[in-house]
Amino acid sequence: MTTVVNFKQDIATTSQDKPIFSDERKYKMIAEDVSVYYDDIIAVKKVTMKFKDRSVTSLIGPSGCGKTTFLRCLNRMHDMTKSARVEGKILLDGEDLYSKSVDPIYHRRKVGMVFQKPNPFPTMTIYDNVSAGLRLNGVRDRKILDEIVEDSLKMAYLWDEVKNNLKKPAMELSGGQQQRLCIARALAIQPEVLLMDEPASALDPIATQKIEETISHLAKEFTIIIVTHNMQQAVRVSDYTAFMYLGDLIEFDETKKLFTQPKNELTAKYVQGQFG
Repeated sequence: MTTVVNFKQDIATTSQDKPIFSDERKYKMIAEDVSVYYDDIIAVKKVTMKFKDRSVTSLIGPSGCGKTTFLRCLNRMHDMTKSARVEGKILLDGEDLYSKSVDPIYHRRKVGMVFQKPNPFPTMTIYDNVSAGLRLNGVRDRKILDEIVEDSLKMAYLWDEVKNNLKKPAMELSGGQQQRLCIARALAIQPEVLLMDEPASALDPIATQKIEETISHLAKEFTIIIVTHNMQQAVRVSDYTAFMYLGDLIEFDETKKLFTQPKNELTAKYVQGQFG
């Protein structure tokens, strides 16, 4: 069997070649029997996944397999689509996010999202883009805003590039810088989980490398779930990988195992590039 090479080199392993955190980190988020319907059409079929705290999980699979649809469940974005209906449970630290007692707006502060194409607020400066969510939540103290803007830009590995030009229009940044600005904006409201929908698909290789480095560093503090069509990217950045096909979860395992020792024949064919 042909295997994918260049696996994440710095992952700590035991003598059994398993990540040492496999049984040590708690599950930050759990999806239980999650299905998504658009009217009567089912797009995601009873998916169950558990996401470890401070880890990166990649969702892979061919276009239309339900990756992004599932990702959007995790911060209740389907609430804004009239035809969409979600069944099952999404638990964050044990709390069901689809419970009637949960405010979806409050929940989205805990579960941030970065989209496929950079989407900075076009009429705002770099500083105002990062601080926008804070201001909407009532933060007015300039000292607090300054501190959070700086911290967020540092976490997104953008601070050194923009610290002398915070009043510069955000749209004057390069594409890769704009995407890291969007990451900083998501981090500013202090989420616990960060969702990323193909965050580097519209970027050049150098910018993509910057985004991947940012993801690896952020995983020390956040639980990250990323949709990607790039299997090499999944290998480089993720601790765990889930392969989805036609709305079903086919296989979910540690990234190295899924790519080198897949248990399902369909997974093996996909990671070998036989379809997709």
